[in-house]
Amino acid sequence: MADAIFPFEDRRDFADAERGLLATLEPATVRDDDGTVVWDNDSYTSFLTGDGPDSVHRSLWRQSSLVAKQGLFEVVPGIYQVRGLDLSNVTFVEGADGVIVIDPLLSVETARAALELYRSQRGKRPVTAVIYTHSHADHFGGVKGVVAQEEVDAGRVPVIAPLGFMEHAISENVYAGTAMARRAGYMYGAALARGPRGGVGAGLGQTTSTGTVSLIPPTVDITRSGQEMTVDGVRMVFQLAPNSEAPAEMHFLFPEQRALCIAENATHTLHNVLTLRGALVRDPHAWARYLTEAIETFAAGADVVFASHHWPTWGADNVVEFLRLQRDLYAYQHDQTVRLINKGRTGAEIGEELTLPPALTRAWHTHGYYGSISHNVKAIYQRYMGWYDGNPARLWQHPPQEAARRYVDFMGGADTVVEKAQRSADEGDLRWAAQVLDHVVFAEPEYKEARALLADVLEKLGFGCENGTWRNSYLSGARELREGGFGTPTVSNSPDVLAQLPPEMFFDALAVQVNGPQAWDLELALRWVFPDHGSDFRTTLVNGVFTYVRAGSGDVSLTVTVPRPALVPLASGNVDAARAAGLSLDGDEGTLRQLLGALDPGDPNFNIIEP
Repeated sequence: MADAIFPFEDRRDFADAERGLLATLEPATVRDDDGTVVWDNDSYTSFLTGDGPDSVHRSLWRQSSLVAKQGLFEVVPGIYQVRGLDLSNVTFVEGADGVIVIDPLLSVETARAALELYRSQRGKRPVTAVIYTHSHADHFGGVKGVVAQEEVDAGRVPVIAPLGFMEHAISENVYAGTAMARRAGYMYGAALARGPRGGVGAGLGQTTSTGTVSLIPPTVDITRSGQEMTVDGVRMVFQLAPNSEAPAEMHFLFPEQRALCIAENATHTLHNVLTLRGALVRDPHAWARYLTEAIETFAAGADVVFASHHWPTWGADNVVEFLRLQRDLYAYQHDQTVRLINKGRTGAEIGEELTLPPALTRAWHTHGYYGSISHNVKAIYQRYMGWYDGNPARLWQHPPQEAARRYVDFMGGADTVVEKAQRSADEGDLRWAAQVLDHVVFAEPEYKEARALLADVLEKLGFGCENGTWRNSYLSGARELREGGFGTPTVSNSPDVLAQLPPEMFFDALAVQVNGPQAWDLELALRWVFPDHGSDFRTTLVNGVFTYVRAGSGDVSLTVTVPRPALVPLASGNVDAARAAGLSLDGDEGTLRQLLGALDPGDPNFNIIEP
């Protein structure tokens, strides 16, 4: 990573991160109904003291020390945040009769603990509304820890979200959810021991909780910028920011409190244009434009800006400076990457060349604790140019394992490569040592000396990272090389998420699981009736392609009626459980067995660091 300026004498963030503290959770551990610990903030605060050891980048140690601060904090009178009980923050806005909850964390258990902590200081106010700022699971997954589905269904508690929320909240966790969740285990260091030689945090938050992910669909959509609502006596003015940090995202001002919620588009870190777990590439040009719009629209009416992660920024001038620098951070990356693309540079080349201007690197909140210039630039290149860099020698390369065998053979065999890699590691060229040892591990996965050396090299690379997610990824790779795969510790593709699948997305989820070659000779036609949605579809599986048409005509061999309670077990392939939940079949039941038999679900334990 490029050198940066580290103004350690600037202690303003420490004052801001501690400002308004009312209470802490003691001990800062949260358990599920079975007694399993799903969150343990004390495992971080127990060692994050002092200046930090050589095994952690000093700047990342500073960030982790700030992010690990937990408790209930007053933002302004009437607005409170609980921080340090999950990857994200939950915010409580007091109204005339109760409290509005913004972004109820990732897990039901941590959200419930946060609400209890709030009530211990502010009284047992009922929840009168829930707001999701955007469509990532750490901002909606704990919703059933603060409100019951029955209260929402009865119309007593509105759930407010930006337009398109449900589509993106579900699709991200269903279509490629298995792969994303597995890779997220690396990114967040979910299986790492907490400590100076293991997990110290992910920059945006410490890590993800491992409790129950829930979902209650929004009942109110925010459809345009400038839209206003008054809920429980609290007035809000909204700004839509789609295709920024999330596909569906929004900011909003509380005019009477002079407080601006900026969601996740301006935090105390450089964010991701493309997260390491995988996602759609974000649009930094639009991202910067929304921040400009927020400055122009809201800044004159705000004395504090707060976000879904980290601590607030107070003072009108500080709010504008913070938002402007964050805006410039994303605009500069975008504009300079595109400029260099048009000079013929590739993503990898631009990632090495591009550095931020001094005015940006002097601010702590622009440092790459979560995103990085290196991988953001490659994402912007991918957004505009795709995977191919234009060099035909790289157009049709061998896949990793076949390429690795050839590289190792060209370099003189595995023993020679390991010997030379050791020399490179001893000389401090860790990036090259990792690159060549990767080939040996892919060529000869059982070569113990190569695995051990690569693990050592990755560990040293991790120890030197300012970026929390890079550190976690390096150390997770080292752990799997030494101890074997740890699978997927945190899964957001939960029954609550699956239960909200509309029929079209249910069919899309089936389509991406069809094992094409095994289904080449199948010709299946089914009719599907979804009584709770008031819709029916005709589906076909032909040539290994599963397609659907609403109210389609044509013969079918089976009609499947799917009430909502049957959708989750059916989506999981459990026909017996689906029948017990109300699924009915009329016709040749073997047709459904053939369809489900053609599915090839994802593997949550697939290899990453080895073939």
